[in-house]
Amino acid sequence: MQSFLTFFETMPVWMKAGWVFFVLTIFWIFEGYYKLVFTKYNKWRHAKTNLILLAFVMLINVVFGIATVGVFLWLNNSNFGLLQLFEAPVWLKLLLSIMILDLIAQYFVHYLLHKVKWMWRLHTVHHSDKNVDVTTGTRHHPFDFIIRETFALIAVVIMGMPIAFYLFYRILSVLFTYFTHANISLPKQLDKVLSYIIVTPNMHKFHHHFQMPWTDSNFGNMLSIWDRLFGTFVYGKTSEIKYGLDIADHRNDEDILQQLQLPFDKSIHYKK
Repeated sequence: MQSFLTFFETMPVWMKAGWVFFVLTIFWIFEGYYKLVFTKYNKWRHAKTNLILLAFVMLINVVFGIATVGVFLWLNNSNFGLLQLFEAPVWLKLLLSIMILDLIAQYFVHYLLHKVKWMWRLHTVHHSDKNVDVTTGTRHHPFDFIIRETFALIAVVIMGMPIAFYLFYRILSVLFTYFTHANISLPKQLDKVLSYIIVTPNMHKFHHHFQMPWTDSNFGNMLSIWDRLFGTFVYGKTSEIKYGLDIADHRNDEDILQQLQLPFDKSIHYKK
């Protein structure tokens, strides 16, 4: 187990970036064979906008990488955190850490991004995508992503987890982010059964419906248990889903400048 964790701790930057593009490519290919939604749009032009936003995210990751190192050095020296309060096998501490990261750095912050008005303004960039596919997983306003990363570090400090746990979580998070946004159709029964434990492509697509109340549902990234536990789980007919955002449907979702300015556009009347 220790050698497994050491691999993630010593994983070079090029391999982490390669993982992002590998997963993107795999689901991009799957979208060509197992589509959930058949719509006509320029897939490459659509991807360009989302990948530019990914470039901003990667730059932010460099800055947070420096901050993360400082946090983990402090944790190592202080023995701070819930994991330091009890003895348990490494695999169990890893599992608990991933669950807490998923709860705080994914479900909880995502809930706040929908419920707090100024946060929702930032998060509208993600929801303004009218053609949800694998690249939508990369579509975050830079300030939106900074908020998410801040909450991830909060979860790290609360648990007092080693850096290997956090890096393993990041690898898993990338996989689930692109899996759940990908325009792929799993067998309906399989998707529904899996949704009892993990977030599935169908489950997350309801979250991208252009109107309430579906927009404010299915906040999870990896585990669906949080949505079920807190009453935000929705599952219905995917044929009823329409992507986009009703308050900004007149905006060009493929114009990168419009998207970066979207949260600050005073002509949009936000409903939160």
